[in-house]
Amino acid sequence: MTGSEESPSFRLAYVPGVTPSKWVRIWNERLPDVPLTLLAVSAAEVFDVLRGSDADAGFVRLPVDATDLSAIPLYAETSVVVVPKDHVVAAVDEVTAEDLADDIVLHPLDDTLDWERRPGRPAIERPATTADAIDLVAAGVGLLVVPQSIARLHHRKDLTYRPVTDAPESRVALSWPEDRTTDLVEDFIGIVRGRTANSSRGRAQPPAEPKSARSEKAARSDKGAPRRKPAAGKAAGGKSPRPGSGTARGSKGAGAKRGKPRRGRS
Repeated sequence: MTGSEESPSFRLAYVPGVTPSKWVRIWNERLPDVPLTLLAVSAAEVFDVLRGSDADAGFVRLPVDATDLSAIPLYAETSVVVVPKDHVVAAVDEVTAEDLADDIVLHPLDDTLDWERRPGRPAIERPATTADAIDLVAAGVGLLVVPQSIARLHHRKDLTYRPVTDAPESRVALSWPEDRTTDLVEDFIGIVRGRTANSSRGRAQPPAEPKSARSEKAARSDKGAPRRKPAAGKAAGGKSPRPGSGTARGSKGAGAKRGKPRRGRS
């Protein structure tokens, strides 16, 4: 490597609610010489980060503009409604969107849920971020429907959440610029998809262990050496038969019966 070449590295963006630690650990085990840098990015900014070459790949929330970005869907999250602990919703295990019809349901600008028809009554203004909306819920201004991981991320002692059974799910995906599908991106795709280090699709494969010289020599010797015939008087296993084996001892034949001798007649 010349002084003008840059050392390889991998930059991974991720949106709030996604925990990439499992995949980062596998990356560090398989490619210890390639440092991985994590970039925490908002859901509204992550696509500009990918397009601007500030990250090689990123965990995003669908949908993704497929004109210039590739994406692999990974999993879906249940949506929940965040409410004050003294709200009536806190007394039940789950709700429907219709159950929220009389409440103000906040709709932050960075919301990623794909509603056909939003539940509840709209607020006068949309909060700029989900974090701002959480503060408004705590102040009693309204409720908020978010992916469950987001509710956990913004956990507060005075708030709780319940599943909304008919709300759209939030789908998490791995995305990267289509025209920059590098070898390192392929390596990370393999990790996310659960491929092993020895997978035919992976690049970071350990070299095959060479056979020892003794094993190769023994293999060649066994292959070319003719088989020897057993020596005369010896069994096929190489051992000579014991004297008297297969015949009766003394003057008795193999079929002789043992018993008391008869007394002669007087």
